[in-house]
Amino acid sequence: MTTRDPHEARHGNSAFTLGSESFDDGQTLPAAQRGAATGPGGSDESPQLSWRGAPAGTRSYAVTMFDPDAPGHGGFWHWAVLDIPADVTSLAAGAGSRHGGGLPRGAFQLRNDGGSAGYLGAAPPKGHGPHRYIVTVHALDVAQSGLDAGASPAKLEAKLGPHTLAKSTLTGIYERR
Repeated sequence: MTTRDPHEARHGNSAFTLGSESFDDGQTLPAAQRGAATGPGGSDESPQLSWRGAPAGTRSYAVTMFDPDAPGHGGFWHWAVLDIPADVTSLAAGAGSRHGGGLPRGAFQLRNDGGSAGYLGAAPPKGHGPHRYIVTVHALDVAQSGLDAGASPAKLEAKLGPHTLAKSTLTGIYERR
């Protein structure tokens, strides 16, 4: 489903938008996008994503998923993909596997805050309340991020800032009771 983000960047008459066939903005994440440890159906499968309306000058994309509600300081990075070529406008469900075999040529993943490469599904602590899982696609003015797979997602955030032409988000919600 295509979902418009109320905070999407606008350039001229077009808007940079992000959508997903896996979940709707503001809705509960399906089992496939939850962590394997959360119970039946949790499979750490990255969501399907598609975007359109990138501004002129876009040379690559980055995709991130962040939980700002995680305990401790700074939230929790679940996924970061860099150096997605500018002619790619979607990722299939499961593209963020630990081996990254579903990513486009040249793209790579950073280690998540769980310490492994690839997508790590939603798995908030039981009884901690609802958590927001913010998926963001950044349209960048550089073809390569200048980072390598060993960089932390926190470094990515600082690196993306000055190179982001536009970004669009989807937010999934999940709570373990």
